[in-house]
Amino acid sequence: MKTTITHIGTATVLIEIGGLRLLTDPVFDRAPAQYQFGPITLRSTAGPALTPDQLPAIDAVLLSHDEHPDNLDTSGRALLADNLVLTTESGAQRLGAGAVPLAPWTSHEITRDGETLRITATPARHAGDVIGFVVEQPGTSEALYISGDTIYFEELDEIARRFTIGTAILHFGAAQVDELGELPITLNGEQGLSLTRSLGARTVIPIHYSSWAHFSQGRDAVAAAFEDAGLTDHLHWLTPGIATDIA
Repeated sequence: MKTTITHIGTATVLIEIGGLRLLTDPVFDRAPAQYQFGPITLRSTAGPALTPDQLPAIDAVLLSHDEHPDNLDTSGRALLADNLVLTTESGAQRLGAGAVPLAPWTSHEITRDGETLRITATPARHAGDVIGFVVEQPGTSEALYISGDTIYFEELDEIARRFTIGTAILHFGAAQVDELGELPITLNGEQGLSLTRSLGARTVIPIHYSSWAHFSQGRDAVAAAFEDAGLTDHLHWLTPGIATDIA
């Protein structure tokens, strides 16, 4: 399926498939900014490549989780009221206003002008309740996977048993927060490589690896892991703000 993807910043991506448009994890506040929740402070270091008023009409927001500002900030939250939101079960309860709860392996279809996309939630392991997404266009042989904030763990191997993944949008950064210990809570380069092999994905689009102080790995670490494994040709780096066609 022909897919056009625009990386806006962090985990925020505009995806256009078959005439329908999806927006992931909307973060649109100006940077630098600081966010405090409980004992944890998160700091953004760079803002988005596009502003909300530059977006086209959106058919659905795919929100991996609602509790962290690097996946949903104040400006991003303002977009939710006017759009269909697919998110975690607990997140839908917090958001209310018609947000659709998805447990892992459950699906929701969206249709406009005779075009349909099936969105299936996938497991994720992070700090709190999180999901990823598989996006299918009926009648096509391959699906698009969006990891959400997660590390690599065994249950993710089930994705390749259920779907044929052509392109995977993976949340890297090896995010670390002192209050949660030294282990990363998003993919590092090696974990992303392992997940790529598990998925059998032909194309990997790295996101969520810059613009926040709690990301411990950037582009170079991801590129090095894939280069060492001889899989550099799987990586497809996007220029923020530029729409890119993915076969």
